[in-house]
Amino acid sequence: MAALTRVVARQRAEMDRLQELAATSAVLERAKGAVMAQLGCSPDAAQEELQRRAEAGRHTLLEECWISLGALSPQPRDTSEPAPAEAPAREPAARPAPDEIDPAALGRLSRALLRVGTPHDLARCLLDRLAPEVGADALMIFARLPGGGLELTGHAGIGEALADQWTRVPPVSGIAALDALDAGQPRWLEDLREDGKRYQLIGDPPERWPSRAWLPVVTGESADVALGILRCREGAFTSRVREHLTAVAQLCAGPLRTFGSRPGPTASAAADAVQTVLDRLPVAAVLLAPLRSASGQVEDFRVDAATSVTSDAVGRSGRELVGLRFLECWPEVAHDQLWDGCLAVLAGQASYESEPFARQQMVAGVSELATYSARVVRLDDGLVLSWVRHDPSDRQEQRLADVQRLGNLGWATWNLDTGEGNWSSQVFTILERDPARGVVPLPELPPLALPEDVPALARAIGELVRHGRACDVPFRTVTRQGIRHLRMVSEAVTDSRGTPVEVHGFVQDLTAQRSAELALVASERAMLTQHGVLEAERLVAARLQDALLPLPKQPVQLAGLRVDIAYLPAQSGLSVGGDWFSAIELPDGDALFVVGDVAGHGMGAVASMALLRFTAKGMVITGSSLTGALSRLNALLLHSRDPHGSATMVLARYRARERRMEWAQAGHPPPLLVRDGEARYLERPFGMLLGARDSPSYQAAQCRLEPGDRLLFYTDGLVERPTESIDRGLERLAAVAAHEATTEPAPLDRLLSTMLGREGRDDVCVLDIQVPVDPGR
Repeated sequence: MAALTRVVARQRAEMDRLQELAATSAVLERAKGAVMAQLGCSPDAAQEELQRRAEAGRHTLLEECWISLGALSPQPRDTSEPAPAEAPAREPAARPAPDEIDPAALGRLSRALLRVGTPHDLARCLLDRLAPEVGADALMIFARLPGGGLELTGHAGIGEALADQWTRVPPVSGIAALDALDAGQPRWLEDLREDGKRYQLIGDPPERWPSRAWLPVVTGESADVALGILRCREGAFTSRVREHLTAVAQLCAGPLRTFGSRPGPTASAAADAVQTVLDRLPVAAVLLAPLRSASGQVEDFRVDAATSVTSDAVGRSGRELVGLRFLECWPEVAHDQLWDGCLAVLAGQASYESEPFARQQMVAGVSELATYSARVVRLDDGLVLSWVRHDPSDRQEQRLADVQRLGNLGWATWNLDTGEGNWSSQVFTILERDPARGVVPLPELPPLALPEDVPALARAIGELVRHGRACDVPFRTVTRQGIRHLRMVSEAVTDSRGTPVEVHGFVQDLTAQRSAELALVASERAMLTQHGVLEAERLVAARLQDALLPLPKQPVQLAGLRVDIAYLPAQSGLSVGGDWFSAIELPDGDALFVVGDVAGHGMGAVASMALLRFTAKGMVITGSSLTGALSRLNALLLHSRDPHGSATMVLARYRARERRMEWAQAGHPPPLLVRDGEARYLERPFGMLLGARDSPSYQAAQCRLEPGDRLLFYTDGLVERPTESIDRGLERLAAVAAHEATTEPAPLDRLLSTMLGREGRDDVCVLDIQVPVDPGR
């Protein structure tokens, strides 16, 4: 490799020397093109004229070429008065505007054209110079084909889609570039609307370039190349700009003629020598030279040499790749890791080796997907990029290794005659065994398991070895990471007599799966235990609630009123609620009605319900007013076992002699009065829910009942639904109660069936108080 490197270095030095000679020849060709454009003569006559001028001026031919190229842009000189003997240094002139051409611009352009090697390079070079000078925004170079059409040989400033669209132009009318070549005169397209009637304008949309120019370039006996200048600015080309562009077209005749006459880079002796060396390499490799922008950034690489086995994405191979651009041959490389690796090595990194990657390759005209690995090394100012293709057996082995790694399993074989075995590397990893210690013999495998798993593993291996019965047995083993759950699946290969002679199978690590299964079992057990606790709590709470809140099976008569009571537990959840009621007759003949709702569910709610229910009855029986009882119940709830508990309540006392219902409330929905087929809610007196603050204020209200009246006390479970507001539920309750009152007094269960849907709901408690029409009943 070192000898090869020295050979390549020597050939690169020779190639550099020859490139210097080629540059000199390029200067001569460009000067000949300039003379041809000025005198309208043939190439031979142009060279004779240059030689004559050199002899007359006592210059070398190369010096005369530079003088001729510089003469295209002579420095203006003020001849109104003679120059002084020693003119003082003047300040540099300001940069001319786009329409004011710098007199030295053509000289700078001629020197820049020495570095171009392809029509694309020429287009980019021209656009870089013409953009600030004449306002050019895009540039296209068309060459005439033998059939009369055009081929786009170079472009800059236009997209690839548009370039592909105009790659070939048939010999039809209405093409400005063809018209310029046929007439031998420039075509200045300065009025987009009028020009669009005559020519087919390039662009998507054409309005992108309102002004454009097509100039013929004479590269031989006639004009065969059209140079297109496209501008985003509107307006006509000034006479100064037209003269400048005409001179630029003349200056481009030399390089355009050399592009068509001289062969590609492979014609040089140095390139041939490097190519000869690479032809003898058995791998795919290319020698790359960086192509940099004006700012020094690497835009692409040029293929200077390629091995015969190297092929690109479209099937070009070997010497066909030389002179082409790297991204032109392998466009999929742009901006991927291989491209970044090339830039890193060019910047000073020692080398770059890629991970295996897939690429499409043309083989015998058919595109196929292959896997490669790439390596990049630095060689002088360039790079050597080589590829290694992985054959199908390599890919199959890689896939097998991936399966073993991803499945955390490895294959194993044992020869029962010799006792020898063979394991994949994954088996050594699973058992945490040093590969240097070799394979564990099959009879010695059971002792690796935990003592309680040894009998089952030994029995399965014995049946496998003696009778050839396949085995699938789990076992556990101890490693540095703890206990591992493994699985061994094996079968026997027998000879012609049916005697097992070989065992092959695999060992798989199921620790992660087994751990997940155990965690799932533990979670299920915890859920069942929790469910049992909740069910037991519900059962205890329900029985306690039944004992504390007995529900009468028939309507009761209290103080001359008919009272129907309903209590429906919640449809969802395991916990009972805190809804409760009281309906008793007081010693003085009055009746006490209470409906309440304790926040929460479960044992705590039942305990708070019992506390409030019995305390409220005791307070009213002993002579407390309704508002006083609510105030004391609030203080009692604040100082109870659950200081954060709260409850709502309606407390009412019916005075039978006066048929007057006095009532107070603590944050509870208002009672519903149904009279003469109309339903309305009683206006609630002020009252805050119990447990909200230390010293709340409560007020009382009263209502006189008439024969036939119906008064409903209820909890919010009757009117609340998850999908609507409580106001909507109150409206629905009033509508249902009024509708039933128009026919006949309906039983409470029918009202409940109409109000309560099938969806999940909270506890419901209702006191249905009816005043008989016949007082004697």
